[in-house]
Amino acid sequence: MDIAHCLNEIETKVGRLSPMQKFLLGTDGSVTQILEAITGKQVVIETRVQKIIPADPITAERLGINEGDPVNYRIVEIKTTGGKVLIYAISHTPIARLSQKFKDDLMKADIPIGRIIQNHRIEARREILNAWVSPASEDAGKIFSVCSHEPLLIRQYRIIHAGKPLIFIEEQFPYNSFLEERRVIVKTPSRLHLTLIDMHGGSGRVDGGVGITLNEPGILLEMCQSLSLEVKGCDQLTQKRIGECARHVLKGLNAGGNVSITVRKYYPSHIGLGSGSQLMLAIAQGIAGIFGRTLSIKDLALLVGRGGTSGIGTGAFEHGGFIIDGGHTFGQKGEKSDFRPSSASRGVPPPPVIVRHDFPPEWGILLAIPNLPAGASGTRETDIFKSYCPVPVEEVRKLCHEILMRMLPGIVEKDLELFGSSVNAIQDLGFKKIELSLQPKQIPELMDRMRSAGAVCSGMSSFGPTVYAIGDSDLQKIEQETRSCMNEYSGGTTLITSARNKGASVRVV
Repeated sequence: MDIAHCLNEIETKVGRLSPMQKFLLGTDGSVTQILEAITGKQVVIETRVQKIIPADPITAERLGINEGDPVNYRIVEIKTTGGKVLIYAISHTPIARLSQKFKDDLMKADIPIGRIIQNHRIEARREILNAWVSPASEDAGKIFSVCSHEPLLIRQYRIIHAGKPLIFIEEQFPYNSFLEERRVIVKTPSRLHLTLIDMHGGSGRVDGGVGITLNEPGILLEMCQSLSLEVKGCDQLTQKRIGECARHVLKGLNAGGNVSITVRKYYPSHIGLGSGSQLMLAIAQGIAGIFGRTLSIKDLALLVGRGGTSGIGTGAFEHGGFIIDGGHTFGQKGEKSDFRPSSASRGVPPPPVIVRHDFPPEWGILLAIPNLPAGASGTRETDIFKSYCPVPVEEVRKLCHEILMRMLPGIVEKDLELFGSSVNAIQDLGFKKIELSLQPKQIPELMDRMRSAGAVCSGMSSFGPTVYAIGDSDLQKIEQETRSCMNEYSGGTTLITSARNKGASVRVV
């Protein structure tokens, strides 16, 4: 196995490896001793799993034994005495090749394998088999305290004794460990925008919004300081968008440097899930972190021009959960004097979050994204606001009453039927009614099919085309019916997700 070739392939996929990372992936020495030298701290082993199992075909081939032969299956965390997990290791050891004392040390004590070999004066060598990169699962994220989808560096090797494999080992550690430069990782949620509240403005305030923060889909960015601005890991259009935003933030912060931005995870724009706000806030937050600046989310939003109409995106990024924002002052001396979407409202601060509750975690959320044209944006969205606003004040009053007396109590008392009936009702009120009236017939038909399949409620997020349904059971059945409905037209994708009751996560490494 050519370890240099493996390392080159890893760098092609995730970016530059530090010398220390290369050493950990390619070393044929004791990993625990190397980690102690790197960290300057004592390294300990914590055994998570230890049991005798029969060798499956792959394990038997790796160890040169017969299928079904007993092997010791061991999972350990190699960590500092302070508790930080440095490496997660899985090993398979054929029982028949172990002395009793070696077996006792391996199975009864948290002793590093290299130290066991040394203590028993066993002459052995390490044979590196492979090294690669893979996105972290939810479980791996919890083990290493990283975000899911962050890259994990993985290697496999065998310890050879007397010409035969003594142990097969797989080791994993995060790409964002053992680096040389300061790095910021930002993971954002997405959001459902249920409705704008007051697009009449007669009360002296305008806009206002209701939304739910979602765990998935989300955006994951890695950023570090760089000699020149670079954007990696996404298509050219997204690269251009991120680059423009980053230049604007760097100039606004007078940063005096540049950044490298790697997109590890992303979801499309203009589908009704708020990727624009999440992406731009993540860029601003990351750059601020790299250059040691502390700014409020409000200041970051002003810097990147988000939140000028709806505060749900900024509220989701900062707080998470179920959110209602209070809109903007309206009139000649107000924050806004006409009806405009956020994209055309630069310089307008994000509105205050006036209500924030945890969304009941037992309520599931189904997203359906049909293959239809993207939701209104740019000039088209601005023209819609100009053409259809102000909405009748009676519509606004009905909507406010619906939110205050049915939707909010439904959330607070975890009454899904009450909350759901309110979500269904607001689809025919105020600006949401206008948004839906401009959609192709597939959207209202999809919402009806979701309800008929058992969803407590369904609605369209923002200008669509994403449609959502909420329920506490049978979401898989509803998802099947949803897919069947979309396949009758142009197809689409679905995702069962959950609410996120916290904002974006930001980590500096």
